[in-house]
Amino acid sequence: MPVIALAAASSSTSVFDQPGTLGFLVVFGMAIVMYFVFRSMAKHLRKVNEAARAEAAMAEKDAANQSSPVSGNGRPPGS
Repeated sequence: MPVIALAAASSSTSVFDQPGTLGFLVVFGMAIVMYFVFRSMAKHLRKVNEAARAEAAMAEKDAANQSSPVSGNGRPPGS
């Protein structure tokens, strides 16, 4: 039992031995950084989503134009 008593009796005054102000500031700083990272990521994902929708609409429009053999006057092309 002397080892436990010795461990309990030793008191360290180091800032890194126990949670406190420094630990809180590190976690709080990380939370602030992560807020801005996620906000930026959401903005970029919105841009990618809009570009993908525009590209899909263009592909659908092109496919509709190519699959329709009837020209604007109601007759098939070449007649």
